[in-house]
Amino acid sequence: MANVDDLPVSLSASARPSRGGWPGVVAVAAGTFTVVTSEMLPVGLLTPIGGSLHVSEGTAGLTLTVTGLVAALSAPLVAAAVGRLDRRTVLCSLMALLAAANALSAWSPEFAVMVAARVLVGIGMGGVWALAGGLGSRLVPARSAGPATSVIFSGIAVASVVGVPAGAYLGELAGWRAAFLSVAGLASLVAVALAVLLPPLPAGRAVALGGVVRLLGDARVVTGLVVVTLLVTGHFAAYTYVRPVLEEVSGVRASMVGTLLLVYGVAGIAGNFLAGARVGRSLRGTLLVVCAALAGSVLLVPLLGLSVAGAAVLLVVWGLAYGGVSVSAQTWLALAAPEDREGVTSLFVGVFNGAIALGAFAGGLVVDGFGARAVLLPAGFLAIGALLAVLLGRAPSPAAGCAGLSRGRP
Repeated sequence: MANVDDLPVSLSASARPSRGGWPGVVAVAAGTFTVVTSEMLPVGLLTPIGGSLHVSEGTAGLTLTVTGLVAALSAPLVAAAVGRLDRRTVLCSLMALLAAANALSAWSPEFAVMVAARVLVGIGMGGVWALAGGLGSRLVPARSAGPATSVIFSGIAVASVVGVPAGAYLGELAGWRAAFLSVAGLASLVAVALAVLLPPLPAGRAVALGGVVRLLGDARVVTGLVVVTLLVTGHFAAYTYVRPVLEEVSGVRASMVGTLLLVYGVAGIAGNFLAGARVGRSLRGTLLVVCAALAGSVLLVPLLGLSVAGAAVLLVVWGLAYGGVSVSAQTWLALAAPEDREGVTSLFVGVFNGAIALGAFAGGLVVDGFGARAVLLPAGFLAIGALLAVLLGRAPSPAAGCAGLSRGRP
């Protein structure tokens, strides 16, 4: 993910602790992986969750909608609320909350309890994601800040494409409740790792909500957020219901869903690093390819995805495309606001998760009203809308990000 080498360093050398290093970076990456896996887990388990809790698949999709919506609200609010509290203490507390929330999800005797648990997941996710992005430059020397930030964000990218098939596999083997319990255990282990491997991390500068809002006056930031909204809403309108889509359109058996989602996941990881290698050379061009591939792969499912083989090919293209969304969008916004990385990151996290909530909710309405096949059309059109926004919107200048880095500005 070469783009993060262009990100500015947020703290002076004197503000960085002398301990932590790469073990701390890996622990933070494990945290971002765990929170996003927690969010995505219901996607591959909607059918058994709905059956066990006696709700429709569209209603079961609210487990993703609620989490995304709460994470969207909590990202900037948690960052502002914790003020100057030690970031290690905050991160460990949020991971403990996440562990408890996943355990509560596993126990849920009824859907209302599941929804409450997913609210807690959203709080933990929004807080961890918003705070983790700025820690790379505090844990390693300045020359390694870019690669460290890349590793931290790779936890998000990998979880986005691996968490779903892993959950589907475990749910098939041991039941959906076991999948949630496993992630609860993982969150507990990560909380311990963060406590042991991170140094004290007093806040360098509190995030002010007013400063975050002012970023919305920058056309480059707004363009990036519009693209994120359209792409992520369209993706999750369809992907939240990918299991019923595969079963209804492609005739995929339940035992094959996990395998196909694993194929998607591997393609998504490859797409993440392919986009990361290209985004530094052509930011707009990379995003255009991502938008076009995502739109095409979704819209062609009813035409070319009528068999397991056809579905597998389209899932590969879909995974490659979506795998590049996070790194491309993060680069766009980081270069659009190189002097306020934490502020623009909290905006990114809020909009990204709000789009997840909107996509899952809208997709659920379509699935319940018209069937799983119908959700693919609006999802594809939203990706086309994102393509038009990239073409017509104002792009940031890579030179601006590099200049901010050379001057060492926050």
